[in-house]
Amino acid sequence: MELKPLDRIQLDAAALMAEYPPHWGHPNKQAVFDAVLRAGQGFNGTITYARWPAAALPPGSGSKCQFVVRPGFFTYEESGIPGGLHWHVNFADPYLFVAYGSSLLAQDELQALEHPILGSLREALVSMGKAPKTVDSQGRPTPITIAGVQRHCAIDTLPNPRAGRPYGLYGNAFARASKTEVVAAAKLLTPPTVSHILAMAALACEWGPYSRDQIDYLAATAYTGFLAARLESERLGAAGCRAVVHTGFWGCGAFGGNRTLMTLLQAFAADWADVDMVFHASDEAGFSLAQEAMEQYDRLRETVSTSVGMVDALAGEGFQWGESDGN
Repeated sequence: MELKPLDRIQLDAAALMAEYPPHWGHPNKQAVFDAVLRAGQGFNGTITYARWPAAALPPGSGSKCQFVVRPGFFTYEESGIPGGLHWHVNFADPYLFVAYGSSLLAQDELQALEHPILGSLREALVSMGKAPKTVDSQGRPTPITIAGVQRHCAIDTLPNPRAGRPYGLYGNAFARASKTEVVAAAKLLTPPTVSHILAMAALACEWGPYSRDQIDYLAATAYTGFLAARLESERLGAAGCRAVVHTGFWGCGAFGGNRTLMTLLQAFAADWADVDMVFHASDEAGFSLAQEAMEQYDRLRETVSTSVGMVDALAGEGFQWGESDGN
């Protein structure tokens, strides 16, 4: 379908960092950034920011996407499905990168710390009077694509007692660690790699069974984001350039979403948007759950042929909201 961004801006990374340096509100984040600066790699390339309006779901069920489940978290390698342009989902807040400089290190903030130019981008958008929001003032999803973002470091957040990090660095544990421990966990990338980011916000912290309206909203959010990734891939690459979206349990941490439902919704959104998906399932339990969800996905595809029917079918499953993990 024809979908045009609400806003598209191209920014030179070096000028962006010089004019709008990130504001790190916690010493541990400043320490990581200082280590990046000492490495002397600089900030290079052109960043393309685009904010997209909500798209109506397509009438049909779409083509079945390639869907690969991998254990672990994002590595930012173009792995799982070769070729194409690879996008990594930012599990965003409605206010883009709103807590990037805070003491917290959940998925959103971790991605911003590893790609520090994202903090500069937020500062620039606010200064320009833009609306760095993944949800508009009327509550409609407005996913954001950010292409050409350098990743300067890889931070190991997993528990590592031998390194003096028995509880790891994820979430609230980050603020309790020392600067020395945090810098030791940050592997500098020489040279920096380049990522393409898709930021989209899930619904947060509801309770009881999911309503049909909630499922419809989440489906539209994921579909719009995945469609935007496909359109940007075609614009940046060539006609027919395949988009590959890397994601995981989107909205299932601090926002308390249901893991099975959010896996299914993203699988169907990938079908509707005609993109492929690599699902990073964190631990062994997550890997098993994602595999089971994909079996359910296969069964539903055999019985439902429209997007509206799929939303109805998912609403009829009685999925229940979970609880926030506090991060």
